[in-house]
Amino acid sequence: MAIVSAEKFVQAARDNGYAIGGFNTNNLEWTQAILRAAEAKKTPVLIQTSMGAAKYMGGYKMCKLLIETLVESMGITVPVAIHLDHGHFDDALECIEVGYSSLMFDGSHLPIEENLKLAEEVIAKAHAKGISVECEVGSIGGEEDGIVGEGELAPIDDAVAMAKLGVDFLAAGIGNIHGPYPENWKGLHIDHLEKLNKALVEAMGHNVPIVLHGGSGIPDDQIREAIANGVAKVNVNTECQLAFAAATRKFVNEFDANEAEYMKKKLFDPRKFLKPGFDAITASVEERIDVFGSANKA
Repeated sequence: MAIVSAEKFVQAARDNGYAIGGFNTNNLEWTQAILRAAEAKKTPVLIQTSMGAAKYMGGYKMCKLLIETLVESMGITVPVAIHLDHGHFDDALECIEVGYSSLMFDGSHLPIEENLKLAEEVIAKAHAKGISVECEVGSIGGEEDGIVGEGELAPIDDAVAMAKLGVDFLAAGIGNIHGPYPENWKGLHIDHLEKLNKALVEAMGHNVPIVLHGGSGIPDDQIREAIANGVAKVNVNTECQLAFAAATRKFVNEFDANEAEYMKKKLFDPRKFLKPGFDAITASVEERIDVFGSANKA
């Protein structure tokens, strides 16, 4: 299937009580791992690049061409959106020009007036080219490519103001954070999410998809409860990184313990050496898809 905007399949998820995974990629094999999982589970998917990952991979144009080419060469039949994650204003505009099919403009670190002004410009330019747009209000905890948030709860009035600009899906802080969750984390503020969701529906007259960032490490029951209260897209990054690292460390330890045998089998070949890590990513993505309820929704 050709690369598509995410608007329709994320809205369908919101209207029907499940969520779509937005999975961050870091290289070719990472992208293959995510695509394999999405195809196996027959789910729409967003392949996401952060600003840092895009720089590492050779720029937005390279990322777009890589994902497009893999979708074609792997015979992927499910809907795939190429999505910018946590993009600054200039990065969002660049992704519009390069041809991403979806993007996030993150102005949550700015005063709300400036956030809304820049978001309005991004939305207009993206929608003119059929590109779906995600924006954020209420800074999300942790650190994402230099954007540091304290994890506050998104002001409901700000969320409604952003929704009225025509954003396709809205990221809003509800106690979630990026990266591993600390032991003393108090959990998602589902009560705030309920109020936020109700206010958005009342203001807009229709369901507004809410995005849950920092999806790695949130207990499954809380994710399901969030989906029941308006979340239609869940971002996952750290969980895949940890799965890759754990599987790779295990293989390295096995290699050290069986060096003669592994050398004879040429398991030093990076295509073999790193395979357990990328297989672990696929397994992790498949497991998240099951939790989000999007399997067989393509």
